[in-house]
Amino acid sequence: MTLTVTHSSPVPGADRILTPEALDFVEKLHRKFAGTRDGLLAERVTARRRAAETGGLHFLDETREIREGDWKVVPAPEKLRDRRVEMTGPASPIKMAINALNSGAKVWLADLEDASSPSWDNVIDALVNLTDAARGQLSYTSPEGKEYALRTDAPLATVVVRPRGWHLPEKHVLVDGEPGVGALVDFGLHFFHNGKYLLERGDGPFYYLPKMESYLEARLWNDVFVFAQDELGLPQGSVRATVLIETIPAAFQMEEILYELRDHASGLNAGRWDYLFSIIKYFREAGDSFVMPDRASVAMTAPFMRAYTELLVKTCHRRGAFAMGGMAAVIPNRREPEVTAAAFEKVRADKTREANDGFDGSWVAHPDLVDTCREVFDSVLGDKPNQVDRLREEVQVTPEQLLDVSSAQGEVTEAGLRLNLYVAVAYTAVWLSGNGAVAIHNLMEDAATAEISRTQVWQQLHNQVKLADSGQTVTRELVRRLLDEETERLRGEVGDEERFAKFYLPASELIADLTIGEGEFVDFLTLPAYKLVP
Repeated sequence: MTLTVTHSSPVPGADRILTPEALDFVEKLHRKFAGTRDGLLAERVTARRRAAETGGLHFLDETREIREGDWKVVPAPEKLRDRRVEMTGPASPIKMAINALNSGAKVWLADLEDASSPSWDNVIDALVNLTDAARGQLSYTSPEGKEYALRTDAPLATVVVRPRGWHLPEKHVLVDGEPGVGALVDFGLHFFHNGKYLLERGDGPFYYLPKMESYLEARLWNDVFVFAQDELGLPQGSVRATVLIETIPAAFQMEEILYELRDHASGLNAGRWDYLFSIIKYFREAGDSFVMPDRASVAMTAPFMRAYTELLVKTCHRRGAFAMGGMAAVIPNRREPEVTAAAFEKVRADKTREANDGFDGSWVAHPDLVDTCREVFDSVLGDKPNQVDRLREEVQVTPEQLLDVSSAQGEVTEAGLRLNLYVAVAYTAVWLSGNGAVAIHNLMEDAATAEISRTQVWQQLHNQVKLADSGQTVTRELVRRLLDEETERLRGEVGDEERFAKFYLPASELIADLTIGEGEFVDFLTLPAYKLVP
């Protein structure tokens, strides 16, 4: 097996990341684990087809002993015992990394996945920034002369890195001429340069693991951690991982996922948009009972979402792990203080629900939301770092409750269809331009919101849904017309015709292909979009 890099100097500092020793380590990871990963991706297709044929999912019979057994995950290290506020965002550009570290949050989820456009520049720049941050050496002066530096008057956020999911390739790292595994590239390069250093300074190599669909995928990550720690001479258990439960099959295997990672696990997180996207994708041929209303009306208080979040809290606390809440995506708009104030109240209500349900902390997408989230969790936790001792034994969740999509309140409207098309195109265009975290209508959007937007359109079209506000049936002709109108709307908002032609027109064409094209359903928007990224 031979590993080659197509571009060894994409950004300043790349030579410190793409060293021969680090690339040799990445090659070892591929040699040992890439084949298993390929097999697990193939199993996803088989498992989804099986669920579609049977019309549902269930808790696995073959793992009943795990669910009924008496075991716990390894105790949390000191730096991860209090996670009441977690700031999320990309690790590139550098000023966003510095702002996240300085935000006052307990944890920064440094995102190399949904909030990052995986251009080679971004991937390596993020790793440069994370390596410098681990050594306290992160600083930046903007072209306008504004200086960014790590604060010294208060603790910095503890860094938890989210590598790419198992499904994503890295085309700039070739293994025997084929694209590498994005997850192994991200983890391998970060762990090689920072694992031992972080451990020695009292932090640790901490990771968020996205998009898993089975406990076998968690087992693979655990095997990667065991091998990596042995290879670099770190004690077993140095790595700690929090798993995002953001796919519907994973919701049925929470206990098993924690069990597989029990020597490295620190918790589970309740994603939102990716979870809804996964339900639509998994049961796309299952008929009207899985058709969701406009995405903006699917609240976390919907019965099937309550079942999911309450099961997550119960599962985590039973096993001594942390339960992390979902994203508050509001972006403050100081030109519209009344709108921002109303949005903040919604965030407060959402975080209050999470804290009262037993979550140990939650996510925010903007530093201005850190205080709001902290205040809510402070009022529930007091001086305690978490509420893992709250076991929620009264919670009983059935497979039927997890799949009760039809109980969600709301309608499918033309306004919602238009918004989905607008967001899908607008986000994809900015993603193609190199930015993975995008403010749209005062909300921080990432790949998850683009995914649910385009899959809702596909679902409505293939179920011939009748729109509640216009009375029209969703057809290819209607979607094509509305997509053209929303694309023209974006043309006017962008203003720059060259930029529009370079990014927005290709994005619109891609969304058209994914929603009204005649080909097979595409599992991830980011896979065809990645082909358009340099």
